[in-house]
Amino acid sequence: MSSNVQSVKQRFSIIGNSPKLLVAIDRALQVAPIDLSVLIIGESGAGKEFFPQIIHTNSARRHNKYIAVNCGAIPEGTIDSELFGHEKGAFTGAIAAHKGYFEEANGGTIFLDEVAELPLTTQARLLRVLESGEYMRVGSAEVKKTNIRVVAATNKDMVRAVKEGKFREDLYYRLSTVQINIPPLRDRGDDVWLLTRKFSHDFADNYHMPQVEYTGEARQAIMGYRWPGNVRQLKNVVEQIALFEAGNTLTGDDVRRYLPYATDDMKPVVASQASAFDYNRERELIFKMIFQLQSEIENLKTAVETGSHVAHINDDVAELKRQSKQLVGSLSKYKSPELKSIGLDDYGAVPGAAPQVHEVDATAVEPDEVRPVKTLEDTERETITRALERNCGRRKKTAEELNISERTLYRKIKEYGLESRNLKS
Repeated sequence: MSSNVQSVKQRFSIIGNSPKLLVAIDRALQVAPIDLSVLIIGESGAGKEFFPQIIHTNSARRHNKYIAVNCGAIPEGTIDSELFGHEKGAFTGAIAAHKGYFEEANGGTIFLDEVAELPLTTQARLLRVLESGEYMRVGSAEVKKTNIRVVAATNKDMVRAVKEGKFREDLYYRLSTVQINIPPLRDRGDDVWLLTRKFSHDFADNYHMPQVEYTGEARQAIMGYRWPGNVRQLKNVVEQIALFEAGNTLTGDDVRRYLPYATDDMKPVVASQASAFDYNRERELIFKMIFQLQSEIENLKTAVETGSHVAHINDDVAELKRQSKQLVGSLSKYKSPELKSIGLDDYGAVPGAAPQVHEVDATAVEPDEVRPVKTLEDTERETITRALERNCGRRKKTAEELNISERTLYRKIKEYGLESRNLKS
């Protein structure tokens, strides 16, 4: 280990002698004096936040500002304003001009944590800053210049994000001029035990509590765990143990009670297959019901158009309405494009289903009397007309009665030439 790496470890209180960790620190020291963009990749909780500080404090920019920004914590609607600033009146609430982080940190270093969470529009702005140092405040046409070094970090697979179109390829290559990989805790060997002792001692010292003692079996339990939450998770667990087991000597079973695994073989607790609900069967049944409902609607249309007796139609329509409401409720969990592939509009509205079929005044039809058959359009026009009359021309009330949207009702009113009626909203 070089003296520079040892000095950095002491300055930033970095615990560990893992070769992968030491390589990452040495790489940060080597790139620090060279004004290049750096991308730090590592799992959540692995300690990525130390490395931008190492780079900044060992660069020529160390006397200027260092600003850390968590891109994932800023809403998409305000991220551009936070990064690049805005002018007065640029949007509602912009009561004064505001400097963004790129303007505040001019001459220094900006750390963009969770950079993969940036919206694509913001990525385009960031690319321009990296290429030319130029940016514009939100609501301004004035081009500003900044001299800034960008260090970014992410826990995402950036290559996959680029392939999926979630991250710009050109920006990825700009940011990753130099890439530093932070090893997860499970790959750092004895560093797990060094950190455990450090966190345990610090907690007992800070809160004046007796130390916890670990047996060899307890140490083995800690060392054998994979720590998916990395150093952050280890610190939380060790501090819980230090609090609730103060002064005790712990066995392996004692330690495992604080780990999110319940078995001695250290396998994760997962729900059994029997307890997991399989939606495939329910999905299949619902699709069959949809096809049956569409078929019944077509039969109903044929019955009306061919002059069949319509006294039974009201009952059929009521039943279809009931079934359609039941289907819409069942389909609320399936927000999937595959619904459109079978002829569904707006993920659950069946074309021609109950909302499109309306009651026929069967009481006006005498069984023994032969009367001209009304078309479906005539029946629908008459139904809408009567509903408007009952509701004194109020569109909202009429739409609710007919179980259709106001937009559909308005379209039907124009289609059937009913605008001349005394309509109200």
